[in-house]
Amino acid sequence: MPRVLVTDDVDPEGVALLAAEPALQVDEVPTLPKDELLQRIGDYDAIVGRSATRISAELLKAGTRLRVVGRAGVGIDNIALDVATSLGIAVINAPAGNTVAVAELFFGAVLGLLRQIPRASEVMRDGRWDRASFMGRELKNKTLGIVGLGRIGSEVATRAHAFGMTVVAYDPYISDERFTALRVRRAPSLDALIAETNILTLHVPLTEETRGMIGKRELGRLPARSVVVNMARGGIVDEAALLAALEADQLRGAILDVFTVEPLATDSPLRRAPNLLLTPHLGANTVEAQRNVSRDVCLAVRDALLRNDLSRSLNVAGGSGEWSELHNAMLVARRAAAVARAVLADQGMRAVRHVALRVSPDLAHGAAPLLAATAAGVLEGVIETERLNLINARALAEARGLELSVGESQELGARTIEVALAGGMQQLAVAGHAPEVGTPRLTRIGSFHIDVNPKQTLLILTNHDVPGVIGRVGTLLGEQRVNIAEYHQARLAQGGDALAAISVDGAVSEETRRALLELPDVLSASVVHFRDQ
Repeated sequence: MPRVLVTDDVDPEGVALLAAEPALQVDEVPTLPKDELLQRIGDYDAIVGRSATRISAELLKAGTRLRVVGRAGVGIDNIALDVATSLGIAVINAPAGNTVAVAELFFGAVLGLLRQIPRASEVMRDGRWDRASFMGRELKNKTLGIVGLGRIGSEVATRAHAFGMTVVAYDPYISDERFTALRVRRAPSLDALIAETNILTLHVPLTEETRGMIGKRELGRLPARSVVVNMARGGIVDEAALLAALEADQLRGAILDVFTVEPLATDSPLRRAPNLLLTPHLGANTVEAQRNVSRDVCLAVRDALLRNDLSRSLNVAGGSGEWSELHNAMLVARRAAAVARAVLADQGMRAVRHVALRVSPDLAHGAAPLLAATAAGVLEGVIETERLNLINARALAEARGLELSVGESQELGARTIEVALAGGMQQLAVAGHAPEVGTPRLTRIGSFHIDVNPKQTLLILTNHDVPGVIGRVGTLLGEQRVNIAEYHQARLAQGGDALAAISVDGAVSEETRRALLELPDVLSASVVHFRDQ
C-alpha cells in the first residue's frame, strides 16, 4: 500500500481527500527537522508539503521509495527538480489555486499605496487628524504594465479594466488571440512596456531568464513617479537597485510581497525604505486559496500514485491535450519502441544510436510525452532501474548517447505513430494505431503489415512462407503451456519471407524461444515482455 507523508500544515480539506482513499496510508506530521525527515523519508512513496520543508537532493536520494513530491502552492524553489527528474520522481504543484488571491492582493496593495492607507491608519491611531498630508492618486486612466500574462497576470488584467486602466503586457509565450480576448495590448519588448508604464507588475516564475530582469537599467527607463510591484518571486526585481531608486525619489513607490531571501532579515534596509509597502509573502494566504491548492495537489498526488496519471507533473513534458486522450498513444509509442529494440538486438545490434518518432498531425500536440514514452520503450530491459518512467526516460536515454527526435508526418493515418530505431547499418521502424477509445494496435513491423494488440508478451517470428509453419509454432507453444491471444501472419509475397506477430498471455522462457528457432523454416524469434505502465 503506498504511503504518503503530509507535512507543513497542508490544509485539512486536501488531506481528507487522501485519507479517504482506502488504497493509501496517510501520515500527517508537523514540519520535521532535516535529520529526522531524512531518517523517515525512505518509508514513503509520496511527500506533500508547502514551502517550510526543503526537498533537497539529499532527501530525494534518501527516499528510495519516493514516486511523487507534492507542493501545495505554486513555487517549487524548495525542490531539487533536476534531481527529482533524474530519479524518476514526479513533482506536482498547484498553480491555479491561488490565482484570485494574488490578483486581489495586488489591487488591495496598490490602492493602499496610492491612497497612503497604511500611513493614514497609523496617524489616526496616534490621535492625529492630518487629512491634508494624504493626497492620493487614482487608478483610472493609468497604464498598467504586466510582465507575464499567464493565470495571475490574466486575472489582474481582467480586474484592471473595471478600474478604467489601460492594460499593456509583455509575454512572448502567449498567443495574440489570448491578448485580444483579454483586451490587452501587446508590447513588442520589455523595454517598450517599461517606457509607457505607470504601474509595473510582475507575474513570471523565477528562472535564469527572469532573475534580476528588473534592475537599475529597467527602473531608470520607467516614467517618473511610477510604481513597481513584485508578488511573483524574490529575485526577479533587483532589491538593491529598487532601494536606490526609492531613496532617490525616482519612483512614486513600490510593493514587495516576495524577497530574495525569506523571511526578510530584521535589519534589512528595505524595512526602512521610503514609500515601500512590504507584506510577508501573503499572495496565497487566504482561506480559499489554501483550501484550493491543498485540494488540487492532493488529488493530483492520489492520481499519480494510484492511476499513474502524471499529467500534472512538472517534470513530464506535457502536451496540450488531456492525459487520458494521450494514454493509448503513449502506450503504442512505448511498445513499438520495445518491439523494435528487441528485434534489432536479436539481429545483432549492439547499441541503438538514433530514435526517431513520427506522429500523425492529430497527435502532434502530444509530441513531448510521446517521445518520453518512446525513450522508455527503448530502455525497457536494457537498464536496471525500477524508476524508469516518463519523467526520466528522455534524460536516461540521452545520457546513454541516444539521439532522440520527433516530427509530424502527413503521410501517417489518423492517430498513428511510427518509431524508427537505428544503430550502425541496421534500422527498423514499427508503427501502430492509437484510438482515443478502444484497443491500441501495432500495425507494421518493418515492411510487414500486421494487426495485433501489444499486451503482456509479444512473440515476433520470421519464417519462410511455406505450409505447416503456423501449425508447428502453435503446437510447440501449446506444449510449453503458452496461451495464444492473437496470431497474425504477414508476408510480402507468396513463397518469400513472412513475419508472425503473436500476442500471448504470461511470460515466454528463453528455452521456449530456442525451441521455436529449432522448428523447420523459422528464421528468427524475438520475445518482448512489456512492462506495465
